[in-house]
Amino acid sequence: MVRTLGVAVVGFGWMGRVHTQAYARVPHHFPGLSLRPELVAVADEVPGRAEEAAAQYGFAAAHRDWREVAADPRVQAVSIAAPNFLHREIGLAMAEAGKHIWIEKPVGLTAEDARAVSDAVTKAGVQGTVGFNYRGAPAVAAARELIASGEIGTVTHVRIRLFSDYAAHPEGALTWRYERERGGSGVLGDLASHGVDLARFLLGEIEALTADTAIFLPRRARPTGATAGHTRATGGELGPVENEDYVNCLLRFASGARGVLEACRVSVGEQNNYGFEVHGTKGAVFWDFRRMGELGVSRGTSYQDQPVSTVYVGPGDGEYAAFQPGSANSMGYDDLKVIEAHHFLRSIAENTPYGATLADAVHSAAALDAMSRSAEQGMWVPLA
Repeated sequence: MVRTLGVAVVGFGWMGRVHTQAYARVPHHFPGLSLRPELVAVADEVPGRAEEAAAQYGFAAAHRDWREVAADPRVQAVSIAAPNFLHREIGLAMAEAGKHIWIEKPVGLTAEDARAVSDAVTKAGVQGTVGFNYRGAPAVAAARELIASGEIGTVTHVRIRLFSDYAAHPEGALTWRYERERGGSGVLGDLASHGVDLARFLLGEIEALTADTAIFLPRRARPTGATAGHTRATGGELGPVENEDYVNCLLRFASGARGVLEACRVSVGEQNNYGFEVHGTKGAVFWDFRRMGELGVSRGTSYQDQPVSTVYVGPGDGEYAAFQPGSANSMGYDDLKVIEAHHFLRSIAENTPYGATLADAVHSAAALDAMSRSAEQGMWVPLA
């Protein structure tokens, strides 16, 4: 029997739109799901944005204040896509109101924030899903299975990269993203959080790390009005960039493997260059987000001069079959959020966590805090 679930979206920038579209698409890709999301409410503090969203997507109600969503008994589940500094407050309020939450990373500004939201979700007995979308790529699921099967032997080392240019323009506006009080960390929260999640998803727990960070564009112009995404600003008062543009980090895994994680938001010439290379004693596996449906795989018994083959993922790999009927048909970023939405709704329907959880967010946030401490103190930091 299919039942309706009232959902709301808080924060309607680009990510809020992606969540909304994912809710609309879930029934088409996962027809066996016993829940059907109904768009009940949308909230955004920017004047007119919520009303525009309601008109375009069919939300029943539009609000400036997210607290009206928390008080609405028709809302049973909430997507939290507001700025980082609001994640803890909104997450706690929604969980305490008995609403399931799908929250974007990072969950707050610190590991303490993430733990608080995680504890609130557990106490309320609701489900919590976190926006670590890259682990949902079918090729990543296939790589995880290949690694776990021992086909590449014992993993020795991994390199994870997340390079982008979204903040590379010197006229990029000094929005909340660059402030410690409202944005928390910089590229750590934006990109390295995904890197930590991929590292744990593929190889298990991180035992210790050491990191270095840098700010390459130290001053930006303050915007004169409301902003969305990565707006440019010229002529405004210049202010300091308070969080890091770049991080590199050495990782030690509990398994004994070693790793390198590197992320940058100001890499000119790089657009969403995200991926990993995992090396083992008998082979290797490679993934590039920009070629999302492909894996480079080296396996065999040659060891030296062993070739790498391109493998196209297909039905049987992760959730690929819900989108395409045969190997090498392309998927896109928005499809990964549909997979997340499915995991979220399935978690609610079955009262069992699926996909990335608040516990994963806590682990990622703890690693990010450790990176910050390591960069400040110039030392290895153990992770409990």
